[in-house]
Amino acid sequence: MIYNLSFSQTTGSKTVAVTLPIVTLLDIEPTGTIAMNFTAPTEAGQPLTAPAQNITKWINYTSAIAPAGLTRRVTASVNQTIPGVDIRLQAAAAAGSGGGTLGTPTAQVTLSTTAVNIITGIGGAFTGNGANNGHRLTISLVVNNYANLNTRTNTPVIITYTITE
Repeated sequence: MIYNLSFSQTTGSKTVAVTLPIVTLLDIEPTGTIAMNFTAPTEAGQPLTAPAQNITKWINYTSAIAPAGLTRRVTASVNQTIPGVDIRLQAAAAAGSGGGTLGTPTAQVTLSTTAVNIITGIGGAFTGNGANNGHRLTISLVVNNYANLNTRTNTPVIITYTITE
């Protein structure tokens, strides 16, 4: 009896080194400033007219967290407040072409020089880039106390957004 013992390899293995860096990136799209101006009344005894809400800005982010790492959050603050005026901010739910564990917006906040959460629970995620991706921002100005209002022209208020654990 003759046996033909022919063997061929059907499996193999190779070690591949994989590196996935921790990533934390955030930007506001589109770039550029916005102007929000109150309008003086035309009739004595009438209040100022607040500017329309601005909905032109979007927060984009990319996040890759460490194993068992904390989720991230986005905070916002201003460099100065305007006496008699509230600067309000609301981030909308994520929209667009992103994926992963996108963050959850908080309720509308009134900005101050102390950072406050506007989006929480960000895990490994990306929002997509540019306008119409990420979280749309609604910025509004509201008079909170007429007694504290002073005339101003082009007063720059810088809103700082930070992504952190």
